[in-house]
Amino acid sequence: MLTKFETKSNRVKGLTFHPKRPWILASLHSGVIQLWDYRMGTLIDRFDEHEGPVRGVHFHNSQPLFVSGGDDYKIKVWNHKTHRCLFTLLGHLDYIRTVQFHHENPWIVSASDDQTIRIWNWQSRTCISVLTGHNHYVMCASFHPKEDLVVSASLDQTVRVWDIGSLKKKTVSPADDLMRFTQMNSDLFGGVDAIVKYVLEGHDRGVNWASFHPTLPLIVSGADDRQVKLWRMNETKAWEVDTLRGHMNNVSSVMFHAKQDIIVSNSEDKSIRVWDATKRTGIQTFRREHDRFWILAVHPEINLLAAGHDNGMIVFKLERERPAFAVSGDSLFYAKDRFLRYYEYSTQKDSQVIPIRRPGTPSLNQSPRTLSYSPTENAVLICSDLDGGSYELYIIPKDSVGRSDVVQDAKRGTGGSAVFIARNRFAVLEKSTSQVLVKNLKNEVVKKSSLPIPTDAIFYAGTGNLLCRSEDKVVIFDLQQRLVLGELQTPFVRYVVWSNDMENVALLSKHTIIIASKKLVLQCTLHETIRVKSGAWDDNGVFIYTTLNHIKYCLPNGDSGIIRTLDVPIYITKVSGNTIFCLDRDGKNRAITINATEYIFKLALLRKRYDHVMSMIKNSQLCGQAMIAYLQQKGFPEVALHFVEDERVRFNLALESGNISVAVASATEINEKEQWYRLGVEALRQGNAGIVEFAYQQTKNFERLSFLYLITGKLDKLSKLMKIAEVKNNVMGQFHNALYLGDVKERVKILENAGHLPLAYITASVHGLKDIAERLAIELGDNVPSLPEGKTPSLLMPPSPVMCGGDWPLLRVMKGIFEGGLESAARGGAVDEDEEDVGGDWGDGLDMVDVDGMENRDIEAILAEAEGAEDENDEEGGWGELEGLDLPPELDTPKASANARSSVFVTPTQGMPVSHIWSQKSSLAAEQAAAGSFDTAMRLLNRQLGIKNFAPLKSMFIDLFSGSHSYLRAFSSSPVVPLAIERGWSESSSPNVRGPPALAYDLSQQEEKLKSGYKATTIGKTNNLIEALQLFLSILHTIPLVVVESRSEVDEVKELVIIAKEYVLGLKMELKRRQMKDDDPVRQQELAAYFTHCNLRLPHLRFALLNAMTVCYKARNLATAYNFGKRLLETNPVESQAKVARQFVQAAERNMTDATELNYDFRNPFVICGSTYVPIYRGQKDVSCPYCTARFVPSQEGKICGVCDLAVIGADASGLVCSPSQVR
Repeated sequence: MLTKFETKSNRVKGLTFHPKRPWILASLHSGVIQLWDYRMGTLIDRFDEHEGPVRGVHFHNSQPLFVSGGDDYKIKVWNHKTHRCLFTLLGHLDYIRTVQFHHENPWIVSASDDQTIRIWNWQSRTCISVLTGHNHYVMCASFHPKEDLVVSASLDQTVRVWDIGSLKKKTVSPADDLMRFTQMNSDLFGGVDAIVKYVLEGHDRGVNWASFHPTLPLIVSGADDRQVKLWRMNETKAWEVDTLRGHMNNVSSVMFHAKQDIIVSNSEDKSIRVWDATKRTGIQTFRREHDRFWILAVHPEINLLAAGHDNGMIVFKLERERPAFAVSGDSLFYAKDRFLRYYEYSTQKDSQVIPIRRPGTPSLNQSPRTLSYSPTENAVLICSDLDGGSYELYIIPKDSVGRSDVVQDAKRGTGGSAVFIARNRFAVLEKSTSQVLVKNLKNEVVKKSSLPIPTDAIFYAGTGNLLCRSEDKVVIFDLQQRLVLGELQTPFVRYVVWSNDMENVALLSKHTIIIASKKLVLQCTLHETIRVKSGAWDDNGVFIYTTLNHIKYCLPNGDSGIIRTLDVPIYITKVSGNTIFCLDRDGKNRAITINATEYIFKLALLRKRYDHVMSMIKNSQLCGQAMIAYLQQKGFPEVALHFVEDERVRFNLALESGNISVAVASATEINEKEQWYRLGVEALRQGNAGIVEFAYQQTKNFERLSFLYLITGKLDKLSKLMKIAEVKNNVMGQFHNALYLGDVKERVKILENAGHLPLAYITASVHGLKDIAERLAIELGDNVPSLPEGKTPSLLMPPSPVMCGGDWPLLRVMKGIFEGGLESAARGGAVDEDEEDVGGDWGDGLDMVDVDGMENRDIEAILAEAEGAEDENDEEGGWGELEGLDLPPELDTPKASANARSSVFVTPTQGMPVSHIWSQKSSLAAEQAAAGSFDTAMRLLNRQLGIKNFAPLKSMFIDLFSGSHSYLRAFSSSPVVPLAIERGWSESSSPNVRGPPALAYDLSQQEEKLKSGYKATTIGKTNNLIEALQLFLSILHTIPLVVVESRSEVDEVKELVIIAKEYVLGLKMELKRRQMKDDDPVRQQELAAYFTHCNLRLPHLRFALLNAMTVCYKARNLATAYNFGKRLLETNPVESQAKVARQFVQAAERNMTDATELNYDFRNPFVICGSTYVPIYRGQKDVSCPYCTARFVPSQEGKICGVCDLAVIGADASGLVCSPSQVR
């Protein structure tokens, strides 16, 4: 069974497939009807108007309708497009078990517990016939797919077949009066609509289901007697043919398969059984753990079934439908209907070659799964799932193409999969041992080879190479040298497709496509929501693949798109130009013509073949929102501009590509405030002051204009603006402009007119306008404000502009191919392709660009136009006051300034940031952190050392990052310029080759810490020990981020980890012992004893032994104290320590006993658990830290290491990588 889709829900009582769409309706015991898309795996809709369980549901085969029947005695007809119930049919007096539409007539048949079957006309919404005869619940009723028959099953132990031919005659409108008269007669005198044709008796218990065969005169039924019965009928009678036994409980549903000669049944015994309809034997059984099955549905068109159970439903297939095939040059070999067939692409000739399988295999899924072909030897390897995986080897006789009568006995063998790896050698996988057997064409083993990973399938990967698949990765393995050539983490790979030149490979899994190089270097990954089915490479290096309902493409950079939709799934075998050759599910060869323009265009853009892009733009019908969006997204808005007519889209694209002239033209067409504002922002960014001014004038944005005139130094225009503000009575604008101009008298005048006399007085006084100040003081009288004493006022004057007027200077550059070429094409001139540069990157004309002539009129003119209408009736004369002003004559429009007119500046393309280069080149965690790729660094440390707790490393990551960069300040207004600091840089270094980042941590620093730690340990006071512990921990935390150059230094680093680990463990135990009160002397002695077994330097070991001896002696554990004394004397201690030790030994010898028993046996070698501080004796199980190698009791597995505080105990890790020499 191949499960395609599964749901979790309430008990499913009714199921029906949509005949065309990938939909299934499930009616639930809870009263809800669910509509699922089984291809996408999504719930589309739910309908819940029934009260109580819904037992029957059925789709109409052409209308957007379905019918449902439930325990509320109601039959409801729904429209799934409008999501509502159209009407309800009432008439049944008990639960309704099943409902079904007729395939032609507007009828519905329903079966009910009221012992009747009713036939309804859903157009007139009436009951047209009631079939009575059963004397118990009717469990199901269905129409015959072609004839005028109904079959029903009932708990009265019978199956009945009803003839409804007369009902059909009744509904056809009568041709003449005579017929109408007989019709009337029969209505008056109870004419018979439907008659019982046969009553099938044979079941011993109630019958739950009966259904017709789609084409043959057969009926199958299932009952509570646990039997499935097969019945045959002819014109006059019906009889039992056979009984299928095997179910252990009531059979709830049974059907004929739509395509194959099999019967499928399911039961309350939690199983689905498949039976051979001709041999009438069981083929296969599928069981569920806890769910009883209630209903089956068979798809009318395709090879799909569905079964409903206690907790949901499953949609499944019984057999794979993918034909096994192999492509070789111009030919295709494929397996179909127990024959090997041959197809020639050039002539499209299809012929049978040889029979490949003895007919009559009883089980399902025994058809060939894969096929491998050796062209030189004309040999074919066919693999199938027979006997748990087997292969057959056929040598095709040269003359047998087209003559399929040659029967040859194949060479057979067992194996997970088999593929040709050379002209006359093939490899067979032994799954159990993960070994590959290389065999010759006589089926003799030539060589055995163990594979590097547990492999469940092998694929061809070039001569002598295999691609081995495991659950989560693939590797390429060279069988000659026994080397792994490449490795890649992937989802479970189903199919492998190599490009024609064997340089690239596509790995297809259920929902993912991975494109990689021949050494399995990842190029891109694609995710699909709908299952991926097949794929092939075209001649341009584009991967064409199919899902269940689309043909799609994938470019080398991972961009993908749809080429066309499919009605039925296909399996691509070859792509040649615009033709896709494929096999369908019936094993027929098809050639599909596609339009490749879209992906060829994108490929040309990707490969920078701009000459191709140009010719395609001119000659092809490429257009559409998707293409414009794609060009925009990929940074080619100037190309997209030439596809677009819509002014708004043109405006957006022009802004994006910095094409001010097109933007101005579009903004003028649109003439809306928002567009003028955005144009102003872009022109300001480009330093085109003339266009900025024009845009602000269009929107009458006086505040922005004032500021623009201030910073460009156009004070004459600023004074005009001030006068305009005065005329418009805009006091605030007037004051601002006076402030910008530095016109103090004007400011005083404005404040005085606005009634702010104190402010006017202060302004005049501070700026030295004494006569005006005195006049204002007289007006203010007693309210003259006092100025603060002892402070010198500073004048409020505007700064002089940095640069007066003019646009920013622009570089003279050549036009890009798109600007030059496309504009000439638009003017009607053709670009001679032969004269173009071979690379096609740049055009050859130094074409100067001119901004469209926009009139930048004088301000008054614009305002007069805009405001004229408003102010016509103004008694004051409005704008008339301006007539007396001495203003300069009207200026011409600024097109663009002189240097702007000469050419357009194209900014150089930005290079790759150094941090990206570091990140791509290095696989050392420290260098990734220095590059700012903290995520990558953390992943590397997790993979190499099992580190999960990164909190102690956070500050070090930041130090590494900030230590590998320096920052320069340029101007106060510009951002800082980051500089990368490289390790080992010198004057002679090549400027184009980037060295690795400089690192804040090195090995010598750790060695200094080690010395300091030793020194603090030697002093031995508690504070010193705490300091020593911090130093040793710091070494453990820093080492993952240290990089060394040579292999010998790598060994030093690893040795340093072990030393630091021993000291951290010992010092933690000693500090814990010192913190303990005297209430637990036993534990104190144990900790002191364990400390002596840490691998310490000799002076520190002597201190530990002296310490342990003293503690044990005090606690009267004399025998243990004696042992420590003897060990201390063996280390040749200094005289003072030796003297003490001898005294202890002599005292202990008199009474060699221990007052308390310790968990300590010095005779039995042990290591100490880094978390619980208990001994783990030799032979006991333990787990270790993948980084610091500290050992732990098994219960600590999965926790953070108590010694280094970084790694997860027992995690898998590849080991410390701290030098580029290890990576090479």
